[in-house]
Amino acid sequence: MADDYYRVTLPESEIPTQWYNVIPDLPEPPPPPLHPGTLEPAGPDDLAPLFPMGLIMQEVTGDSYVDIPGAVIDVLRLWRPSPLMRARRLEQALDTPAKIFYKYEGVSPAGSHKPNTAVPQAYYNHAEGITKLTTETGAGQWGSALAFACAQYGIECEVWQVAASYRQKPYRKTMMEVWGATVHPSPSNVTDYGRSLLAEDPDHPGSLGIAISEAISMAAANPNVRYALGSVLNHVLLHQTIIGEEALRQLAMVGETPDVLVGCTGGGSNFGGLALPFLREKLAGRMSPVIRCVEPAACPTLTRGVYRYDFGDTARTTPLLKMHTLGHGFIPEPIHAGGLRYHGMSPLVSHIHELGLTEAVAIDQSECFAAGLQFARTEGIVPAPEPTHAIAATVREALACKQSGQSKTILTALCGHGHLDLASYEAYIAGSIADFDLSDEALAKSIQAVPVLT
Repeated sequence: MADDYYRVTLPESEIPTQWYNVIPDLPEPPPPPLHPGTLEPAGPDDLAPLFPMGLIMQEVTGDSYVDIPGAVIDVLRLWRPSPLMRARRLEQALDTPAKIFYKYEGVSPAGSHKPNTAVPQAYYNHAEGITKLTTETGAGQWGSALAFACAQYGIECEVWQVAASYRQKPYRKTMMEVWGATVHPSPSNVTDYGRSLLAEDPDHPGSLGIAISEAISMAAANPNVRYALGSVLNHVLLHQTIIGEEALRQLAMVGETPDVLVGCTGGGSNFGGLALPFLREKLAGRMSPVIRCVEPAACPTLTRGVYRYDFGDTARTTPLLKMHTLGHGFIPEPIHAGGLRYHGMSPLVSHIHELGLTEAVAIDQSECFAAGLQFARTEGIVPAPEPTHAIAATVREALACKQSGQSKTILTALCGHGHLDLASYEAYIAGSIADFDLSDEALAKSIQAVPVLT
């Protein structure tokens, strides 16, 4: 390919047919989830009230590769393969010798990477006769993706959206409803737990942990209903590896390998989807990129959280997960990157970080929106608030290359567009975006409730 390209595309026939499981390639496996009652490792039967067995087997598989069902690929063809873009105009604006590539996932029907796992989750539930899925969502990207996926298989979808984002992003609710979903602000008056929180604070901003608790309580009460999670768990990251597998092939087409890989990191699905196939190559000695997680300064799980077993939800109904956590009761500030406002990090991403295979940085939202605005004005795409964190870290790296004169190849994922997040940009342009300093006292208080297990 000539060196004047802006877009690297794969033909439809090159859609990956297998998902990649990094666990067999790691120096040691991650700690298992624990049953909240017995504190023994949770087995498939313990997860059966929430997930179909097809997904549970993917959650615990020891296989390096899992075949993608043909019926799932048929839906993925609506937007995959997604393009790998060379950010030449951003490079010129930064006057950097670095090469910047981004894998653009905003081409999906829901406008983000989330349908990569929503479609297979709906497929496996439908195959086992499940008629309804419940879930939580922060910014609304996951809820939109699951609503779309459920519509493909004729499954009902009920979504609890974090109240702060529900109020900030009303058109996400509309998008979910267009695809047939029922949407509630969380905390809600629909569940006992939600009502108890609203009784204490009628304007409660909510959190992903609270929304998870509400969605799980409704799923557990009905044998024909299951719960779907958009991030954190192994099977979710497994489905997302289609991103990195495509990116590897696309970079090979232009003779490039990344020196630095950057991904925004909230629950871990976008980051894992891009990074894990490249980590496989790094562990095999075929390349050696620095792999960098980027998170909000207001919700800094990897950079300031503790690595410990904790509950995935606020009501303490989930299995205990060994992860970097700020405490299951942590209520993050209402930053505009709603998809990154989760108290814990994926156990798999946490484990990989503990092994020293990744590094992490936390960035304030004002710097992120400044980078997002610069990206929009050069590359033309308005990023969702979540990937502006990765863009900000990419800009930092590119400017460091300018200072040093090094010509590094930087790869990131633009995990979604911001067309339904324009109110956030409006606030930034008006100068009303605030940064939030998470105090040591507040952090210590939230971590106090995290179990200390021996």
